[in-house]
Amino acid sequence: MTFPPLREELRGLAPYGAPQLSLEVAPVQLNTNENPYGPSEACVADIAAAAAEAARGLNRYPDREHLALREALAAYLSRDVAPGQQPITAEQVWAANGSNEVMLQLLQAFGGPGRTVVSFAPTYSMYPEYARDTHSRFVVGHRAEDFTLDLDAAVTLVEAERPSVVLLPSPNNPTGTALAPEAVGRLCDALGEDGLLVVDEAYGEFRRAGTPSAVELLPTHRNLVVSRTMSKAFAGAGLRLGYLAADPAICDAIRVVRLPYHLSAVSQAVALAALRHHEELLGKVDDLRRERDECVAWLRGRGLQVADSDANFALFGRFADRHAVWQRLLDEGVLVREVGPEGWLRVSIGTPEEMAAFRAAVDVVLEESGAREELRRES
Repeated sequence: MTFPPLREELRGLAPYGAPQLSLEVAPVQLNTNENPYGPSEACVADIAAAAAEAARGLNRYPDREHLALREALAAYLSRDVAPGQQPITAEQVWAANGSNEVMLQLLQAFGGPGRTVVSFAPTYSMYPEYARDTHSRFVVGHRAEDFTLDLDAAVTLVEAERPSVVLLPSPNNPTGTALAPEAVGRLCDALGEDGLLVVDEAYGEFRRAGTPSAVELLPTHRNLVVSRTMSKAFAGAGLRLGYLAADPAICDAIRVVRLPYHLSAVSQAVALAALRHHEELLGKVDDLRRERDECVAWLRGRGLQVADSDANFALFGRFADRHAVWQRLLDEGVLVREVGPEGWLRVSIGTPEEMAAFRAAVDVVLEESGAREELRRES
């Protein structure tokens, strides 16, 4: 065995991560689905004051149950409950260091050796890694050509595999596709009490009008978990705060596997301060939706294929050599993401100025004879 004595199944693997390039190399960075609009000075001041107050007590451990934060998150989530439905309570909410840790804790509690996790590709590339890291068997189904979920096929797979956990993002990453309203109920019923359906709504606030949140179905399905994050719509990618809503028994189970005092006092204080400014931080969501829809229409007008999107990004293609197109866009100063099915690229939605730079770079690339020929070969 070579040093260090790494687990055999991890040898040769590269860590997850999108390219992080300097602004000198990529002045327009549209590759990690960040919110391009930072907090106001008033919000920054409130966050700074909250962090300073928390710092005064750093000699003590933080609130292990982060109760004040869970109460605030429950109040925020209750905006998405159906009319006449009981509001979300703190007992139904759990938070962690980003929705990545939320997902990992879920699989630590409900996955593991001898258990199966199911998802449907193309989808978030971290899902199989969560399964690997928890020694869970990972089974991948496949989406339809338009990236929607073939619900009959999905139910058939769930009934055949009897998974402990099904991971389904809505909107899906990297395609931006939202789940059909009937999907959650049918999959929860197919799983029964032997499995959990985790609907990952990391981009949920960006969904188009008329697209419901799975939060509405929590009272109906005890085996439903809805995950959210403050990274995207809340413009808090640097905060690293994710959370879920579920039956209280699910939250209690996660307590068994969470690390002691996993959320720092500073994280809790800063998240609470950001929630106090949620109306301001979410104020640009409508602008980003509008910019997304305009981007999708523009790309299609240039002869490209674009997946329907309910998120703050668009998946576009198809290119015979997507890496070459990615590199030529980077040469023009625009960084997008080389991710998803072969031949496709993903662009995050930025400010109007950033999107103008993106459109100009795409036009340059498409005017090049090589890109035109690649496009013709794939159309």
